[in-house]
Amino acid sequence: MSDKVVSIGKRAKKKTENPKQEAKIQDNRVFCSFCGRPNTEVPKMVKGPGVNICSECTLIAVQYLILQDGALSADAQKILDLLWNVNND
Repeated sequence: MSDKVVSIGKRAKKKTENPKQEAKIQDNRVFCSFCGRPNTEVPKMVKGPGVNICSECTLIAVQYLILQDGALSADAQKILDLLWNVNND
């Protein structure tokens, strides 16, 4: 696993009977559970027990959570702008 993937929590490894899934595991790629992209196509990936999320989907989720409460404060907007700019560099 690369430095672009962060694991959170541990889950017992189980043998899969799906050849495609087995191939995904063997080539060390980790796929985002939300957008389906592999860790080779995104800046960072967080790997949890049975679920993964890439940095871009994380930013979308954070943005959604901030915006659901209504108008975006200037401070929240600065944080989002900073995160999106760092993510896209």
